Amino acid sequence: MAQPAGELARPGAADILKLLAPYPGRAAMATRIALICALTVFVTSAYGTPEAALSAYIVFFLNRPDRVTSVLLSAALMVLVTLVIGLVLGVAIFALDDPLWRVACIAGLSFGLLFVTSASKLRPVGAILAMIVGFGLDKLGSVPFGEVATRALLYTWLFVAIPVGVSICVNMLLAPSPRRLAGRELAKRLRAAARGLSEPDDAARAALTACLRDGDAQLGTWLKLSVVDGSSARADIPALRQAVSSTLAILVAADLVAREPSARLPATFAAPLAETLENMARMFDAGGYPVEIELALPGSTELPPIARMVADNLRAAITGFAVVEAVQEGDTATSATASASAPAPAPAPASAPATPAAKPGGFFLPDAFTNPDHVRYALKTTVAALFCYLLYSQIDWPGIHTCFITVYIVSLGTTAETVEKLTLRIAGCLVGAFVGTAAIVFVTPALTSIVGLMALVMVGAWLAAWVAFGSPRIGYAGFQIAFAFFLCVVQGAAPAFDLTVARDRTIGILLGNVVVYLVFTRVWPVSVATRVDVALAALQQQWQRLTSLAQSGARRTQAASAMAQYGALQQDLALMHYEPSWVRPEPEWIAERRDVLAGFGALEGPMFLLAEQRPGDVAIDSWLRRITREMPQSHAEVASSEAAVAHPTPPEPTPDDTRAALLKLGEARLTQLEHAASDDAAKGLATHAPV
Repeated sequence: MAQPAGELARPGAADILKLLAPYPGRAAMATRIALICALTVFVTSAYGTPEAALSAYIVFFLNRPDRVTSVLLSAALMVLVTLVIGLVLGVAIFALDDPLWRVACIAGLSFGLLFVTSASKLRPVGAILAMIVGFGLDKLGSVPFGEVATRALLYTWLFVAIPVGVSICVNMLLAPSPRRLAGRELAKRLRAAARGLSEPDDAARAALTACLRDGDAQLGTWLKLSVVDGSSARADIPALRQAVSSTLAILVAADLVAREPSARLPATFAAPLAETLENMARMFDAGGYPVEIELALPGSTELPPIARMVADNLRAAITGFAVVEAVQEGDTATSATASASAPAPAPAPASAPATPAAKPGGFFLPDAFTNPDHVRYALKTTVAALFCYLLYSQIDWPGIHTCFITVYIVSLGTTAETVEKLTLRIAGCLVGAFVGTAAIVFVTPALTSIVGLMALVMVGAWLAAWVAFGSPRIGYAGFQIAFAFFLCVVQGAAPAFDLTVARDRTIGILLGNVVVYLVFTRVWPVSVATRVDVALAALQQQWQRLTSLAQSGARRTQAASAMAQYGALQQDLALMHYEPSWVRPEPEWIAERRDVLAGFGALEGPMFLLAEQRPGDVAIDSWLRRITREMPQSHAEVASSEAAVAHPTPPEPTPDDTRAALLKLGEARLTQLEHAASDDAAKGLATHAPV
């Protein structure tokens, strides 16, 4: 059974240790980030540019696991910052001499950039641009107009350009290629499936669940990027996409084996299957991919129906692992084959597996100019930033100017995310400030050169990156550790040990966090509930469309997207526990959505396997209507009825024992969930009954 949706607990000490555990590539990512931060500090020290701490911190926003995305993101940010600095220069001509106009310009530009951040694809870096604009205008206000102001703008451009340039150089030399990362991820999934088949314990089930919840979108992106940087031949991509599709089928079958006793395979099946999957994983680790796989298994006719179906599905998915499915589009595509060695020979030309038609996406989101939340987010963040700016300006305490910067870095769209991340931010800030202060007291006085400062920065950045680029559940703490540590340790172009600077900057970080919390929980609070019903309806439609797809490639792509969407919804329901009582929906509302989502989770495996055996089976429609019968008519039921009109229900198939076994399994899981929901409702009534 799947974990009950929305029951994710706050991580305790044991959970945090698990979240900090190493995984393939984590140490390399942390080392690359630490090296870029250290080199950034070296360059800023050599040229004497101000705000070297911010330059080092920007590195955390520029880098991704693969080199192509990192380089493209760095280059795009550099272009955007150049345009923004030009905008600031034009505005500064009219605003520097008048403090009132300067504040008005900061507010206007901040609001505009934050609106675009919320309502477009600029979201990853938009808040940083807004921070640069406000910070640049603030700094310009403290210098006389003329050559000094121009130099200040140049320095503002440089404190972004330096980490961008260093990041691009280091990533080109050291960052892994997208093809390598895709191979590593596929190897991890195959090993998880092998363990689920041979050792179906709790750890194996958790690993399988994590792989299914990750979806295939990132793998698809890496495969596209691998053609861009030349790490994959274009002719290999169809076979690799088929490998991704086959891996999903293997994971679903292994997950069913790990969770259902009736699907367990005897050792004569499990051992050779697990060994074959391990060998395939090693091929991916070596840089190739497996084809023409031979798999010797005993006859499956004596196995129970579900176990027989699992064995047959695994055999078909493994032996046809990278064989591209033929597609009829005027001509029949030929199956692609290639060598498992690296690099693999080019497979025969083939059409890629059909995928659902994607809606063309523009720069702005579909609801950019109709959803008031985008305007409110921009307004709330701007008000919080201006409050901090006016506060430290009026009390003449420039040392806490980090509160102004913090607002842009930590502002989030919903109240639940704000509250959840607040604990991580404050904990990260305190850890980073403690480590930074300890370094100032015990380490910095012994440093005599920039090399020593670089080594200190590299150690602190490595620790922060280890946390930041691990699990998303604690990633925000890592970013905050880096922010506080850099602000304490990097005080100029040389080693410095002024504790007052560290104290003031830490106070500013904490103040900025508190201001964001108060604003985002009291002014136009946005509940996660606003997107739950829409997401549930979209999830129902995804599974509904699965029944109309005859091609296995398209069907598996759709199923992978639905399973990833389930994980996102599970996180949203769990986030509601962080919302204040005046924002959070009623417990009954949450319970209803949790039960609906649990129904999708319970039937993911049976629906996928039934669609693989019999595309368009009427049982899937029946299950979906049963799961979503409690949903509002405006969402799930309307979508279901529209889908039924668009795709008429096929005639009832002739029964067989595997289909009957799957139907029995699905019914048993739904019945179990319904009984659990009834028991929970009864307990709730008893708890609230009048005395």
